[in-house]
Amino acid sequence: MAQVDLTSRRSAAVVAVKRLHTKAGRKDSQTFLIEGPQALREAFSHRADIRQVYVTSDAVARWAEIMQAARAAEVEITIVSDSVLEAMAETKSPQGWLATCRMEISTLEEIFSARPQVLVALDQVSDPGNVGTIIRTADAAGANAVLLTGESVDPFNGKCVRASAGSIFHLPVVPELSVEQLVAVARQQGTGIAVTSATGECDLFEWLDSAPVMNPTMWVFGSEAHGVSAELYEAADVRVRIPIHGAAESLNIASAVAVCLYADVDRRRARLT
Repeated sequence: MAQVDLTSRRSAAVVAVKRLHTKAGRKDSQTFLIEGPQALREAFSHRADIRQVYVTSDAVARWAEIMQAARAAEVEITIVSDSVLEAMAETKSPQGWLATCRMEISTLEEIFSARPQVLVALDQVSDPGNVGTIIRTADAAGANAVLLTGESVDPFNGKCVRASAGSIFHLPVVPELSVEQLVAVARQQGTGIAVTSATGECDLFEWLDSAPVMNPTMWVFGSEAHGVSAELYEAADVRVRIPIHGAAESLNIASAVAVCLYADVDRRRARLT
């Protein structure tokens, strides 16, 4: 492990890190950015593949346990000035910590080999804040993975990573899948496809009351503007709607995910106890 100092905003290291602000830069290097002490703490706790840590002297003193974790992991550490960290970061207040992390993307085969019971698939969902919140919600509800079609936002986008509050390190998140891939592997593995839609023929809670508890389910959610693609809608085993009891037109997608996943996990646990 090396520890060096960096004070120039024009250094090659700053340029390299700033490339990770873009999807092309992340894809080319298979690396993404982590900002802030909480995200670093979660990354080290779950043994994420941290490549480089940049930290200010003040942050080292304030969060000594993260520095100890970085040293224990033998990660290269660079002490930077506040000015350099500001130049590297996407946020205005990264709280003195920034790191680069290798993407660890599971294949569908790896995910299904673990016999998942609950999966979340996002189709054409473009808002990074929503996707990050959904990853966090899926983690909290005990889902086994979050799968995204190629038309959805990059889940390693900085805003998405921050909105996940560390959950992106807790469960597999797979981007850029085709609808054909999702449908084919679900069919092959005997996983039901449940599409959520305002025009769904089944009430969510009525369907869950009668659905076999042991059947694995892939919950599919589309963008708030356009819903799921016609291909996924047609391929669904069931299309459910969340009942709206007030005057609201609909739920935010992250809220809809929370309702569906917690209703599902609650009935699974209730019937197995």
